Amino acid sequence: MKPLQCLRILDLSSVIFGPLASQILADYGAEVIKIEPPEGDSTRHTGPSKEAGMAAMFLGSNRSKKSVALDLKQADAQEALIALVATADVLMHSMRPQKLAGLGLAPETLRERFPRLVYASLVGFLPGPYAGKPAYDDVIQGMSGLADLMERQGGEMRYLPTIAADKTCAHVAAHAILAALWQRERTGQGAFVEIPMFESMVGFNLVEHYYGQHFEPPLSAPGYPRVLAPWRRPYRTADGAVAMMPYTNLHWQRFFTEVGAPELAHDARFVDIASRTRHIAELLELASGFTERHTTAHWIAVCERLEIPAAPVAKLQDLPLDPHLVATDFFETVADPALGDVRFPGVPVRFDGQRAAITMPPRLGEHTRELLAQAGLGAAQIDALVDTRAAIAPAT
Repeated sequence: MKPLQCLRILDLSSVIFGPLASQILADYGAEVIKIEPPEGDSTRHTGPSKEAGMAAMFLGSNRSKKSVALDLKQADAQEALIALVATADVLMHSMRPQKLAGLGLAPETLRERFPRLVYASLVGFLPGPYAGKPAYDDVIQGMSGLADLMERQGGEMRYLPTIAADKTCAHVAAHAILAALWQRERTGQGAFVEIPMFESMVGFNLVEHYYGQHFEPPLSAPGYPRVLAPWRRPYRTADGAVAMMPYTNLHWQRFFTEVGAPELAHDARFVDIASRTRHIAELLELASGFTERHTTAHWIAVCERLEIPAAPVAKLQDLPLDPHLVATDFFETVADPALGDVRFPGVPVRFDGQRAAITMPPRLGEHTRELLAQAGLGAAQIDALVDTRAAIAPAT
C-alpha cells in the first residue's frame, strides 16, 4: 500500500508550481484529480509533442493523475466541482484570491461547509502590499534575490537556468499539505494553508546568505562568501572538468601534498575553515591552477585515493546512461497506445524498498464522466454538462 493511498486531492492549479506539488503527492499514492479549463493547462501545449495536448512540459509535472475538465464560468460546472469537493481530502489552487468568491471557492465558504477539508492556496504573496500580484518564476527569482546572487558571483545579472522558484515552492507546498493532513488526523479539523512563492524563496535563499545579518548589529553583509566566489564552479582539467570538493582541513592538506605544495596547507589564509572562507576566491583560483595540469580521470582516481569528494561533470543527455541511475532503475518507461514508449524520471524516494510505479499523465477531460458519476451526478446531468461545454469529456 502506498503511503497516501485513499487520499483524494483536487488540484485546480496550472503551469508548474501547483502541478508539481500535486505530482509529488500522486507519487506518494494520493489520487490526484486535475481540474482543468476547457482549453486545458497551458503546459499541454509547451514543448515538443507527438499528440496535441500532451506536450513535454505537461508530461513533466502531471504523471499519475486524472483529469476533469470544467468551464467554471458556468454555474452548472461550479455545482459539479462542489460535488467533487465533497469527496475530497484536499483542494488546492493557484488562483488569485480576488477570483475565488465569484467561483464559489472562497476558503471560508468551503471550510464551513466541509470542515475536514484541507484548503491549500498556492499564491505569489501572503496578504500584504503585494497580495494578488501575478507571480511567475522569473519575477520571483528577481524579487527574492536570486538574480542578485548571480550578479555577485558572475558579474552579470541572470536567472538560474531552471525554474527554481516554481520547483522549490512546489516542494514547500507538498510538505505543507502533508503537515495539514497530519494535523487533521490529530484534531479532526481541516486547515487553510497558504503557500506563497515570494516568502518561500526569500527563506530558501537566506538559509546561508543571511549570514552575518543574523546578529544585531550585523557582523557582515548578507551573502555566504564560499558560494559567491566566481571560482566556485567545476574545476577545469586538461581534458574537461571535475566536480571536486575538498572541504575539511584534512582534505586540503592531502590535496596540497598531492600537488607538491604541502606548505599551502599551513598558509595562514587556508589553515582552517574560517580562514578559507575569508580567502575563498584566492583558494579556489589557486586550486584551479593545479587541476588544469591533469585529466579528469586522473583527478577522479586521486580524489578516490585521498577520500576527497569528487565526480565527473555530467551532461543532461548522459543522465539516463548514468550507471548508478541505471542500477537503481530511476528512469521509467510507460507504454502508451497512442504515443508509444514515453520515458520519465522516476519517483526519487522509496518506501520499504519499493519505488512507486507511475502512470501516464491524463488526456484533457479523460476522467470527467467517471469522476462526476462517482460524485453523484446522473448520466443525464453529465450529458447536459458536456452538451453545453460546461464540462469536457472524450467522446464515448
